[in-house]
Amino acid sequence: MATVQKYLKLAKSGTTYSKKMTLLSNRIFGEVTRPASVPLQTKVTDKLSKLPVDKDPDVVDYYHRLPEAHYLFVFLRQYGLFRDEHADFTDEMKRQRKLRGKTHAYPGFKPNPDRPTKFASLKLK
Repeated sequence: MATVQKYLKLAKSGTTYSKKMTLLSNRIFGEVTRPASVPLQTKVTDKLSKLPVDKDPDVVDYYHRLPEAHYLFVFLRQYGLFRDEHADFTDEMKRQRKLRGKTHAYPGFKPNPDRPTKFASLKLK
């Protein structure tokens, strides 16, 4: 126990040996060996002490919230708070097709008059 106290007393003194031993112990235990007096040194130590970008979970596990944003814009468009020109154009084209009488029974419905049907009484136009 007396040797530890001796070492601590020696480390606190201002001799060159104590300074060298402090630098060596700081180097061994991964601490800053010399206090940074220049701002550039502190900047470098701060950058090196941070977690690398490729191992940062905030960067690696990030995904865009595209579905949520899409549904938000759809609801805002229904309320009239957002203007989607592409959706307006498709709605207008559907409206014009309906006025011309070119709508289908359901999306993807393409009647084939040559194909026999299960129901003979059903006539496709």
